[in-house]
Amino acid sequence: MDKVFNFHQGRLPLLISMPHAGLRLTPAVKAGLIDEAQSLPDTDWHIPELYDFARDLGASILSADYSRFVIDLNRPDDDKPMYAGATTGLFPATLFDGVPLFREGQAPSAEERANYLKYIWGPYHQTLRDELDRLRNQFGYALLWDAHSIRANIPHLFDGTLPDFNLGTFNGASCDGLLAEQLEAICAQAQGYTSVLNGRFKGGHITRHYGDPAQHIHAVQLELAQSTYMEEVEPFCYREDLAKPTQEVLKTLLKAVLEWGQQRYPG
Repeated sequence: MDKVFNFHQGRLPLLISMPHAGLRLTPAVKAGLIDEAQSLPDTDWHIPELYDFARDLGASILSADYSRFVIDLNRPDDDKPMYAGATTGLFPATLFDGVPLFREGQAPSAEERANYLKYIWGPYHQTLRDELDRLRNQFGYALLWDAHSIRANIPHLFDGTLPDFNLGTFNGASCDGLLAEQLEAICAQAQGYTSVLNGRFKGGHITRHYGDPAQHIHAVQLELAQSTYMEEVEPFCYREDLAKPTQEVLKTLLKAVLEWGQQRYPG
């Protein structure tokens, strides 16, 4: 594999992870996908663009190059299920709608998938681990924001319409409770938006594995409804008119994370 992610090292103790923003496919995956999957409908579309203000904020940014259809970077390497009920695994077999992802007999081989684990999943997580350790060593703590988005209505995965801002802290295990309360309050006060803390999306592998408040690493996942910044149907266009006010809420959230860290770990 050549380049499997994009990484920018910032100047503040905040790392933003974007594990599902990738669009690249391996030849084996591309050749096997059903026609409906060729447009990569389950991508966390435009997340790097939506968070383009984060560099100026001082954050480190890690974003995937390869599609989640190749390998899901927000799943553990042993592929243990993250959620009860319908979900997708380390090597997704279905679209979010439950339709098989690959034509019959055309999924990548076990050998190919072992290479994806070694050469795509492994480097992403090693970089994530190294950067969190660097931040903690430099500042005494590290803040991790796992940035995601999803269509607001997917009956196969959840009932009804998803709230706009879905904060996840693995039921309070991945970050300090006071930080979660502050973020929840900001979302609740954001006019025109709905929100929930630890609802359908409580945080995937990245939030659960790396968030460790006892070791001064605080992790939060945000699953953002795509209706807040883009068209949810193909060709999945970015909507500047929707995105701008959503970005203002995101800026407020990330600034609150940084301010909380400075207050929690003074000097």
